[in-house]
Amino acid sequence: MTNNFCVNLTRSTDDADRATVAMVVANAAVASGKNTMVFLSSEGVRLAVKGTAEAINEEGFQPMATLIQNFVAAGGIFWVCSPCLKKRGYTDGDLIAGATIVGGAKLVEFLSNDAASVTY
Repeated sequence: MTNNFCVNLTRSTDDADRATVAMVVANAAVASGKNTMVFLSSEGVRLAVKGTAEAINEEGFQPMATLIQNFVAAGGIFWVCSPCLKKRGYTDGDLIAGATIVGGAKLVEFLSNDAASVTY
């Protein structure tokens, strides 16, 4: 059975609903014992920037800041697309705890290890 689970998230403040649902799924995966990684690319990288999550509060869901805090506390990890982050003018000093800057090769390696993946 596959134990690696990837949530590929390309949205943040530009589509708070989609970003929130992605983090709900990520929390469900990590709570079920999956080795869960959220890959943040395109606009999704903004979720790893300090202070961004506090502005996302979709009706009917936990606030984004809570979803992220719970995800990291449960052992989930964030990988942040290096070129996407640089394109938006951010550096590693801008990132929340639990976020690591990686390149595409790291994602390919993770997915090649019998990972299931969903994209938002």
